[in-house]
Amino acid sequence: MTRMIIVSRKDSNESIENLLRRFSRKVSQSGALSTAKQSQFFEKPISKRDRRRSAISRRARKAEKTRKLKLGR
Repeated sequence: MTRMIIVSRKDSNESIENLLRRFSRKVSQSGALSTAKQSQFFEKPISKRDRRRSAISRRARKAEKTRKLKLGR
């Protein structure tokens, strides 16, 4: 597992709230938090495969639903 180091330096006239907002945005865009949450507990390879399959079917269902919505059905 690789560790990501995310650094946000405070500008001279920048408030703490803005610094925290920039840092939070960097963390969410890098995906560091989601990978840390995924690797928090061990997951068997079979369940990983099942999770990926269910995600693929979920995406397909969502695409079908939006397609039908656009057609007006």
